[in-house]
Parts: sequence; structure tokens; C-alpha cells
Amino acid sequence: MTDSGDFDAAWLPDTAFRAVGARRSLVRGGPDPLTDTVRGELAGACARFGGEVVRDGDAAEFVLNVTADSPADESYTLRRAGGVTTLTAPSGRGLLYGLFHVVRLGEAAFAGDLAPRTHRPALATRMLDHWDNVAVHPVMGQVERGYAGGSLFWADGEARGDLGRVRAYGRLLAACGINAVAVNNVNVHATEARLLTDRIGDVAAIADALRPYGIRTHLSVSFAAPMLLGGPDTADPLDPAVREWWAAATARVYEEIPDFGGYVVKADSEGQPGPFAYGRSHADGANMLAAALEPYGGTVHWRAFVYDHRQDWRDRSTDRARAAHDHFTPLDGEFADNAVLQVKHGPMDFQVREPVSPLIGAMPDTRLAVELQVTQEYTGQQKHVCWLGPMWSEVLRFRPDGEVPAGRLAHELVAVSNAGDDRFWTGHPLAQANLYTFGRLAWDPAADPREVLDEWIALTHPGAPDRLTEGLHAILDGSWATYEKYTAPLGVGFMVQPGHHYGPSVDGYEYSPWGTYHFADRDGIGVDRSVATGTGFAGQYAEPWAKLYESPGTCPDELLLFFHHVPYGHVLHSGKTVIQHIYDTHFEGVEEAEKARRVWADLADLVEPERHARVTERFEEQLRGAREWRDQINSYFLRKSGVRDAHGRTIH
Repeated sequence: MTDSGDFDAAWLPDTAFRAVGARRSLVRGGPDPLTDTVRGELAGACARFGGEVVRDGDAAEFVLNVTADSPADESYTLRRAGGVTTLTAPSGRGLLYGLFHVVRLGEAAFAGDLAPRTHRPALATRMLDHWDNVAVHPVMGQVERGYAGGSLFWADGEARGDLGRVRAYGRLLAACGINAVAVNNVNVHATEARLLTDRIGDVAAIADALRPYGIRTHLSVSFAAPMLLGGPDTADPLDPAVREWWAAATARVYEEIPDFGGYVVKADSEGQPGPFAYGRSHADGANMLAAALEPYGGTVHWRAFVYDHRQDWRDRSTDRARAAHDHFTPLDGEFADNAVLQVKHGPMDFQVREPVSPLIGAMPDTRLAVELQVTQEYTGQQKHVCWLGPMWSEVLRFRPDGEVPAGRLAHELVAVSNAGDDRFWTGHPLAQANLYTFGRLAWDPAADPREVLDEWIALTHPGAPDRLTEGLHAILDGSWATYEKYTAPLGVGFMVQPGHHYGPSVDGYEYSPWGTYHFADRDGIGVDRSVATGTGFAGQYAEPWAKLYESPGTCPDELLLFFHHVPYGHVLHSGKTVIQHIYDTHFEGVEEAEKARRVWADLADLVEPERHARVTERFEEQLRGAREWRDQINSYFLRKSGVRDAHGRTIH
């Protein structure tokens, strides 16, 4: 099953390197650490498949050149002529990405001629945030919203002693284009706060393990760190003593980790401390940290996930969806050049369906990172198959101003990782596809997600017969739509069990302070976010979206209940009523999950037994969960509306 024996090889099994390893290869350039990594990869592949790393260019079939000392340039150029494949890059970093490109191509990289083509990432920073706790949290555990075992970095309050698997993780990430990792939870607790100071050596060890694959290490920090760690008794970002404390702490970090990436900050959000306590703005807070990082080329990622989490559910004028736009657009142009505002892709919280955040595209003078969630907090928690590539592609192709795609407006792409110390990395083996897809879309937001999935299948299952490739596509291609069908309908969101967020609870958050309401009553359902009669959220969008979302008659069906409260008898563009759509999709979703399970069962002879058994086990839970979702949702709305299913199916 694996090349290591201890964990799954994922999309880098030894056999994926057969084409490269069977050739005579020559590396020119260096020495530098990343070029040395390339040499090591080639030597290992050649040892396995009979090739050779040569010193004479006349004998080489594969020539790799580093042409200049430009360590930040990640581009590479690939060509083939005269029977020689040539990879040229201005840095070891680009050479490494180019090598993995050749691995993806396989034998096609060594056949015929290839016209010279230069490849470079669309986004300079392609980052994963790990919500990993050093100490096990009494509620959230070792990894907050983690569904793949424990942390890759930490265990029971300590750094892991053997970081060999962290190096292997860096290798997997580099192979799909990721170049940055934050190693601890954005909710920074007391133990994790010390990573900034007396435990920075632990972070440095992780950075050492990731560095050979071009991964730059970042750290989540508490805004109140000076107060928590023996500094001033204030965290006021305009206080000179506070600024001096951060400058000194940051200098010590760079002494330990010279290529340290910077800080990630969750401030004034869900109880985390922030600048509001001192009458300061988010720009004041971010710029203080940016100033401390600037001499070293570091960046502060300041999360825009700021809203009132103590909302009165009786107050329909307060709208959590509005919060980020309301808080941050007045600050456009006030953030430092090395401060990046990290914006969740939707205005709520990584729901299975929500509109693209209106904040993306609304701050032209501020650097923005679009934040996705690879870990499946609201999309099945890696117990359900839910390949998110199509969702992310929709987000990145969305044109907030009607012209430029979000993937081009963003300066960076960031995501919450789904990886842990599970043998298969992601709990559900098929969830590896989400991690790989994120990396490839971060490299090229305009990429076709289905072609990316083809890459993942070909790498994970080298030489896969058509039946396996077609079966995996049959399971994964529509899995997001299937999950949406049997969970919260028409963009209304949530309806999950409070706290852990797994499984249905239609009214679980309906009378809570979290701002996550559906307002279902006997007559209808949905949240009125129109300008004319609702919270005005629709007006935060530029045209043509503001007008499109304003009216139930023009709003897309899939977002109708996010933007409007409508009667159960409201007729959708599909021609169905809202209530019949709810019934139909929940029955369809279960049927589609059952079909996917049958497809997987038929692939048993083509998949390693342990992998097949793990996925089979997850499918059993997915079907149990899907049926529970179907029955609870349909029963709830039958009882609320009194409208029976037009097809007479059993609803309890």
C-alpha cells in the first residue's frame, strides 16, 4: 500500500517516478538546498528504476538547469528536442516544481518534441493553516476541526521527536504547489502562545523539516502575547512598549528561523483578543505586527472572520453575513504592504453552499488572501465523500465586479488543512483529492478541477485502468452536489448539530447567539437579505450581483434561501416549488450516495485492500448519515408546512 510502510504514499508512490527514474539525468547548477533536494529525488528514482544521474551532458536524456540565483522565482521552462528533455529554472525552487511537473507527465515528458513553455504560479503564496493545538484542548482536542487523527507536528503538549513524516508531508505539498504552512491553531491558547518565545526552537525544528521542499513556516500568534508572555500589561498596538516587545520577539524568531514566513492572527473574533479593546482598528493591529516583520521580509495574515458571536436571535436586523464587509471596507488602503487580509470565501463559515464574500473585490488597495477550508467541517468531516474542487473553482472563477475573476483579484490562496497523523493522511483516503486539488488550484486558479482530479488519480494509482479512473470520477465528480442535496437546502446553511457540527439538527443553532438562522415557520423559510425589506446584505455586492441577488425572481435557485424568505409554494427557476425541491433532493442525495458505494464496491479488485476497506467503512457511515439527514429534514418540513410529498414517498 505504501512506500514507507508507516503511512500512505498518497500522490507520490515510487511508481509515479518510473519515467524519470529510468533515464540518464544531469543536474547543472547550485549548490543550494532545493537543487540538492532535486538531486536527491532523481538519485532515489534512478536507484529504483535503473536510470543514472550522470555528469556528462552528452549522455543525458533529461537535463535540469538552474540558470540564476533568484531564490524567490518559482517559474520553470520545459522543452524537448533532439531526444533530450530539458528543464530550466532560475532557482532551485523552480527546478523542484518543474521536476514534479515532469513526474505528472510521466512518459509523455520523454516522447516526441515539446515546444518550450514557461510555467509559473499565479499566486506567490499558497498556504495551509493547521488548526493544530500543542496541548490537547478539552473541547477541540489535538486538532480543532480535524478529522484525520492527531497533529503531524505536536502530541500531548510536546513537539514530535521524529519529524520524518513532516518532511514527507512537505514533499507531498511541494508536489502540488503549496509553499507555506502555519503550524498551529489560529485560536491560540496558553501553551501555544509560548511557541513565539521560549518554545520557538520547536517551530524551528519543524521549519528545518519542511525547508528542503520549499515550504516556508508561519506561526499563529495571540494579539495579547505581550501580556501572556511577561511583557507589558497591555496589548495596545499604538503603545511604544508593545511595539518594542513585538520587534524584539520577532527578531528572536528570525534568529532561529531566518526564512520564517510571518504571523497569522485571529483578533476580535469569537472571543480572541484584539485591538478593539483599546479603541484601535484592525489596521492598527495588523500594521503593528507588519512593522515588526518588515525588516525580515515577513508577512502578517490578519483574518477577516470578525462578527458578533453573541447576537440576540430575536434581532433580525443584525446579520452575521454583513460583518466582514462592514468592518473592513472602511479600512481599505490603511493596511501595510506586508499585511494580508485573509477573507473566508463566503460571508458565513465554509458552508456547503453560500455566495462568494462581497469583501473579495471590495478592497482594491489592500492585499487579500482568499481562505478555503480543505478540512470538511461542514461537508462531511472526512466521513462522507465530498470532493470540493468544483466548489472552489466556482469561487475562484466568480467575477465580483463582473469582469475580473476572484482568483486573479486575490494576492494569495490559503486553506485550512485536512491532514493529520492518520495512516492515510486525511482520514478518508478519497479526501486526499481535496488536499491535492487545493494546491493545484492555488498554483493556477483557472485550472479545470476535473483535469486536476485526473492528475491525482494518475499519480495515486499509476497505470490505473480505465475502469478505475472512470469509477473514481463517478464517485468524486458529483460528490459535492450529492452532499448538498441531502443536507441544508438552497443555500440556507448550517442545520447541523451544535458544537461538533456533524449530522443534522435543523433547529440546532436557530435560537443561539451565533447568527446562523433559517427562520423556518409554517409559511416559509429563508433569510431576507435584500436591500428593500431585509438586512441589506445583497447591496454589499457590486453590479451585476447586487441586482441579481436582490429579487427572488432573479436570485439563483441554489442561493435563494440565503438571500430571501419565501413561501414553501414559491416556484423555483427549475419549475418546482421550494418544498418539493427539498423533498426531491433529499431522496436523490441518498440514492446517489448508495450508487457511489456500489461503484466503490465494484473496484475492489483494482484498489489495495487496506485502502478499499477504509473507504468502504466510510461509505457505511456516509449512508447512515445521509439517510438521517434525509429523514430529519423532510420530516421537519412536512410538519412545518403541512404540504405532502407529490410522489407519496415515506416521510416520517
